[in-house]
Amino acid sequence: MKTSVQARLDEESAAALDTLTRRLGMTPSEVVRASLRQMLAAQTTLSGKPPKFIGIGKFDSGIPDLSTNKKYMEDFGLTRQQRLEREKTRKLPA
Repeated sequence: MKTSVQARLDEESAAALDTLTRRLGMTPSEVVRASLRQMLAAQTTLSGKPPKFIGIGKFDSGIPDLSTNKKYMEDFGLTRQQRLEREKTRKLPA
């Protein structure tokens, strides 16, 4: 059974469709069908259900103010070398 679908494309989407048709040597209909299949495959697992996010809500650090207390973010993003240099400057006698 074939079904026709009409879609209004904004300029960016129309340009993307045009680019894909030229690059892939496909018709616009073929590009849309392939895109739908790929999108569906990305949204479902082998069981046919959408994938679940692993680990969300599973971990408890035991620190009640972890997300709000700035002291926990003090050295965040520093390299190991930067942390070592920072520790040296903190331990120097005044």
